[in-house]
Amino acid sequence: MASVRQVQVTFDCAEPERVARFWCEVLGYVMAPPPAGFAGWDEFNATLPPEQRGEASACVDPTGVGPRLFFQRVPEGKVVKNRVHLDVRVGTGLVGAERLATLQAECDRLVALGAVLVRVLPADEVNESCIVMQDIEGNEFDLD
Repeated sequence: MASVRQVQVTFDCAEPERVARFWCEVLGYVMAPPPAGFAGWDEFNATLPPEQRGEASACVDPTGVGPRLFFQRVPEGKVVKNRVHLDVRVGTGLVGAERLATLQAECDRLVALGAVLVRVLPADEVNESCIVMQDIEGNEFDLD
């Protein structure tokens, strides 16, 4: 049986490059390099039929540790809650008020980029605090 070497997370969206750039800012990722033989994405897109230009984009972890994120244009809009979401781990190892303050500071930064605060889930007897958010196209993710 083959073992998995890498994981890519794929987002359906209306504006792939815009959503990719948002997630680059969230995660400290960079835009993926263009296909071999092209100096940039504009040059590559110019070779495609007009209806295919900008239909996909991707971003990568510059350290090579995190998964590649791929964004593909789809005709339909988001209708219901995600079945899979990203946990952006900004509060790892923190507890109580310190954790919540760290999460809130990151929430404020992401709201300035176009994200939406959905709700704050305060700590209880089992879980530490987290913040539920939506990206610029309404995809849910958690600040954890």
